[in-house]
Amino acid sequence: MFSALLDRATTSIPRTLAACIALMLPMLALAVWGFRLSGFGAGALYFVVWWTMLFSVLPFRAAPDGTEVVVPGQDLGAPHKPQMRRKAVWTTLVADVVFLVAVAAFPLAGL
Repeated sequence: MFSALLDRATTSIPRTLAACIALMLPMLALAVWGFRLSGFGAGALYFVVWWTMLFSVLPFRAAPDGTEVVVPGQDLGAPHKPQMRRKAVWTTLVADVVFLVAVAAFPLAGL
């Protein structure tokens, strides 16, 4: 069921962007109203967390399958289908969790 929903959300770039924004906005609202962060601070922290999580999600399911045609000059380890739209949604989901943990830890650190 989740895979079918993910497939529908990643059929185009605008749909993927809309899905990522729809997943991100509740976390930003929670940080601003629930944890008293400024809107700019919450957005900046989310941006940093999202980009960090992108680099941790990129290697998943990126192994070359061995059946692709190698173009001259192409890296042999490059995946044939990198599935970047799916990885953007997964990155947003992982970033939501990490962001929530980070924002919840701020009061403990006195920030």
